Amino acid sequence: MSNKRIDQPTGTETVGHEWDGIEELNTPLPRWWLWTFYACIAFSVVYVVLYPAWPLIDKATAGTLGWSSRGDLAKEMSAADAARQGMIAQIAATDIEALPASPELMAQAIAGGAAAFKVNCVQCHGAGAAGYQEYGYPNLNDNDWIWGGTLTDIETTLTHGIRWEGSDATRVNYMPAFEGMFDAGQVAALTSHVLSLSGKATPNAAGGVLYSENCAACHGAAGAGLPEMGAPALNDAIWLYGGSDAAVRKQILAPRHGVMPAWKDRLDPVTIKMLAAYVHSRGGGQQAAPAAEPATDVAQAPKAETDG
Repeated sequence: MSNKRIDQPTGTETVGHEWDGIEELNTPLPRWWLWTFYACIAFSVVYVVLYPAWPLIDKATAGTLGWSSRGDLAKEMSAADAARQGMIAQIAATDIEALPASPELMAQAIAGGAAAFKVNCVQCHGAGAAGYQEYGYPNLNDNDWIWGGTLTDIETTLTHGIRWEGSDATRVNYMPAFEGMFDAGQVAALTSHVLSLSGKATPNAAGGVLYSENCAACHGAAGAGLPEMGAPALNDAIWLYGGSDAAVRKQILAPRHGVMPAWKDRLDPVTIKMLAAYVHSRGGGQQAAPAAEPATDVAQAPKAETDG
């Protein structure tokens, strides 16, 4: 049995137990702590009544206020969307080539395009838009453009894709495979000539003749490329599938043709426009050529006949 007694030094009652002469004091909790504890209990009761609290099979008790974190998020998202609508409407109403004339609007378009790029494009072009040469995904940070690098060019490529069967207006080109057309010596000569266009090899006459007869129509006599046909430049240090002798030889014999989806059925026109602005801003965007002045014919007034 317990033998409760009052501890003389402290004046506090003991719990009544003793272990080898050691007793435990039954010190009451501080008054402030008790009131805090009671206040927490009262708060929890009020909270349970006002807010979702008790879990049920497929939901929780709703609470008298009808508040939910999902509803709160929906309101915040709606407010954010409403704030964006003015900017979205401005971008939609502005011709894409006119966006740079409004730095604030262009900055908004680039920011929106950056967000869309992270969701839709990084899988192939990488988070930094540097591409993956081993797969033929082009680098978007340089000024080398297969199909043109103006805002309009990029928007068209994004809208209709490249070699995408689901779009009738997709960009299409195919380099012929020269395997079986040239012997090993001719392939070596042509490879050497292609590499010489960018200073990576010594020019040779035989390769130059083969190039002029079979390649210059698309890539240009000096290898500058032809964006209208999607023929890449060969006279710089930027290579889609690699610039080694083996990589160029492989592309001559059995060319690879990459595919990019058409985004017109997946993204709205404003998002595509913002994506084009972002890609254009990566550092290599080209400016559209100024529109040609319309020719005007000045009608000559007939000379008045005079009696002489």
